[in-house]
Amino acid sequence: MNPYLLVGLGGALGAMARYGVGTTVPLPLNGFPLATALINIVGSLAMGVLIGILARTTPQYQNEIRLFVAVGMFGGFTTFSSFSLEAITLIERGDFLLAAAYIVGSVVLSLAGLWLGMTAIRVLA
Repeated sequence: MNPYLLVGLGGALGAMARYGVGTTVPLPLNGFPLATALINIVGSLAMGVLIGILARTTPQYQNEIRLFVAVGMFGGFTTFSSFSLEAITLIERGDFLLAAAYIVGSVVLSLAGLWLGMTAIRVLA
C-alpha cells in the first residue's frame, strides 16, 4: 500500500483520538493541561509497546504497520511519542551527549519558536 496513504489514514485516526481525549478529559486543574499530559504519556507508552513488539517479531508487513500505527496514528495522536522514541534510541545507542542535546534542544528551541511566533504576531498586529 502507498506509504503516504498509510501515514495519512493513521494520522487521521490519531488526530480524531486526540480530539476525543481532549474533549473527554475534565478541564485542567488550576490551569494544568491534563488532557495533553495524558495524551503524551499514553502515546509514548503505546509507542514503546509497539516498537517492542515489532523489534521481537518480523511480520511480513512490519514496515506498513510501523507507518500506519507509529508514524500515522501515534504521530496524529501525539508527536511526543516520536520524540520520546528518538531520545531513547539515542540513549540506548550510548550517544548520551547527542541525546541530551536533542532533548534539551528540542524542548528549549520549540518553546522559543512558539514564543517568537506569538510575539511576532502580537507586535505586527
